[in-house]
Amino acid sequence: MRVVIVTESFPPDVNGVAHCALQTARHLVDRGHSPIVVAPAPAPGSAPDTDAPCPVVRVPSLPLPGYPQVRVALPSRRLAAALLDHRADLVHLASPFILGVRGMAAAARLGIPALAVYQTDLAGYARTYMGAGEAAAWRRIRSVHAAADRTLAPSSAALTDLEAHGVPRVRLWPRGVDTVRFKPEHRDEALRRELAPNGELIVGYVGRLAPEKHVELLAGVCGLQGVKVVVVGDGPSHAHLAEALPGAVFLGRRTGHDLARIFASLDLFAHTGPFETFCQTVQEAMASGVPVVAPAAGGPLDLVAHERTGLLVPPCDAAAVTEAVRTLAADPDRRAAYGLAARTMVEGRTWAAVGDQLIGHYYDVLAARRTVVAA
Repeated sequence: MRVVIVTESFPPDVNGVAHCALQTARHLVDRGHSPIVVAPAPAPGSAPDTDAPCPVVRVPSLPLPGYPQVRVALPSRRLAAALLDHRADLVHLASPFILGVRGMAAAARLGIPALAVYQTDLAGYARTYMGAGEAAAWRRIRSVHAAADRTLAPSSAALTDLEAHGVPRVRLWPRGVDTVRFKPEHRDEALRRELAPNGELIVGYVGRLAPEKHVELLAGVCGLQGVKVVVVGDGPSHAHLAEALPGAVFLGRRTGHDLARIFASLDLFAHTGPFETFCQTVQEAMASGVPVVAPAAGGPLDLVAHERTGLLVPPCDAAAVTEAVRTLAADPDRRAAYGLAARTMVEGRTWAAVGDQLIGHYYDVLAARRTVVAA
């Protein structure tokens, strides 16, 4: 199968959309298919695409105003040319918003089936950044995804939201996790002594430092005696959070084995964002054998078994986050049991397993399109 993956983000970007697109391309190559990737060009001076498993077509881009880590694709003929040159059987649209919309239009013009993967809660972002615009965001989402042959939602909550807002032909497709890279055996006592020299319990957050993530909700956790908060990631909220989280250790962006070592060295993982359509970092913490505190909203509802692998708390409730951490900090046996259960729960959620599910969706879309043409 010849697949063109049109994605709003791709490595060296570090985010869920980029990571999922990379893993999808790798799995397609591993299964003998022929993918290419079309993505916005990274910032000048970024690392080349040497780790990409397939050809990558870069489209000119500009940084998003106020959030330079995000690149926005500019209009370009390279997208349609890539579809034609690759003789695509199917177009995979990863979190379509700008480049993906153009990919959808090009696929429609060329008569190529398109599958759209919903990954970003644009309505939630509209509430966070503009205080309004949620209805307009849903109109945009609905218009984009209604044009696809099938939309894949990463969680039960996302699927329900899409269907409630009139998006047709939605199916569930979760995300995988690298259970070899992320595992409890990477726990590093030397790193723990470096991060918490007084033997504190280490509570970690990993993700973008942006307003919609509400990392400031960890301020109360910073005030707990015997607890050290460690923050991994970067973004426009870094300066604000450095003031809002006194005593927290900020490690910046980390990747690969370094990130896996940090995850496994945590005692507890705390996620604060209420707009997660999936929440890959929760799954990576679980694979690392770390119990989780997360909001009872969006993707974490599918991932965290309350009082079995962690604790779910009301979204945007700082007191509830602090109390959940306080409860688990005082109970090492409970933390150990939750961490063990978390690892067990995700062991079957490999990228190979969910990648095969994705290919099944591809074949369903192609078969349905052939049936329509034959009729």
